Amino acid sequence: MQASFRSSQSHVFPALIIALVVVGITSIAVGQWQLGWLTSLQSLTPWHDNVEPHVLAIVQQVRLPRTLLCIFIGALLAVCGTLMQGLFRNPLADPGIIGVSGGASLGGALGLLLLSWGSIEASFVFSVPAFAFIGALLATLFVYRIGTTAMGSSVTIMLLAGIAISALSGAALGLINYVADNQTLRDIALWSMGSLTGATWGQIVLTGIAACLLTVFAYQRARHLNALLLGENEAAYLGIDVHHLKRLLIVVTAAGMGIAVSAAGLIGFVGLVIPHIGRLIAGPDHRTLVPLSAILGALLLTLADIVARVIVAPAELPVGIITALMGAPFFLWLLIQQRKAVVHE
Repeated sequence: MQASFRSSQSHVFPALIIALVVVGITSIAVGQWQLGWLTSLQSLTPWHDNVEPHVLAIVQQVRLPRTLLCIFIGALLAVCGTLMQGLFRNPLADPGIIGVSGGASLGGALGLLLLSWGSIEASFVFSVPAFAFIGALLATLFVYRIGTTAMGSSVTIMLLAGIAISALSGAALGLINYVADNQTLRDIALWSMGSLTGATWGQIVLTGIAACLLTVFAYQRARHLNALLLGENEAAYLGIDVHHLKRLLIVVTAAGMGIAVSAAGLIGFVGLVIPHIGRLIAGPDHRTLVPLSAILGALLLTLADIVARVIVAPAELPVGIITALMGAPFFLWLLIQQRKAVVHE
């Protein structure tokens, strides 16, 4: 039976990679202008002489960057969610639910406001991620300090702390919106709902490097995360510096969330849903769960972006709305399962 399970696992990654390629090409082909698979594929090759110039521009300058940004941000959010759940040893931990996304959003919005005022001169690619990282780091540290005691982490306190951070972030965002000019106000409003429009190659390079580094980092510490699932004392007995590991996880998760939020705004529930789907497919071993979550996150966000573009065509919805519609019922289902487990105990 175990051999059969491993055999089925060996087919998961190739199947998901093929699915991601298919979904990626579909993302390039569909939208306000329906281009078709063959035209989209031809536009991505050196043999695109027969493709009309405007079609070539749509594929190479608009849809290809957007699709790549979807893939990288989806992987970032999913791996961040996996690390958060491993850190707190709780399946309900998620950067959005516990307020980390709110902190990153507030920091990024502040960066946008300062850019519009001319208070900072750094380019968008570097300044806004820095502000979003600081916001995410402060929110993560606050939640971790409040929700963790010598007895472990409390999901109730963690969720309440996340609610408090989200409320404070919402109030501060309201103040930023009040003092912002019309153009900055529109940019912040669309960005806070989660939007992948206007993807730039600078954002793609930044998120791509971050996604790869974060996935490699998480995979290298997969055994430590597995040991942490047993409890902090047990992990310490195995020779792991638990406090150093937790601080490291907090910093890299905040960095990943800061980069993701700065590039695409608030996109919720990806970090909550994907690790659960990964565990259902391959179990809790982080050596498999981390790369699986990265691929699943990229796949889910690209699918959500396709839906956002076609459901109200020729207009489009912010992708954050689609992920919320997909993830909220899943979160309610998780809460019901947790309630049943408590009742049975």
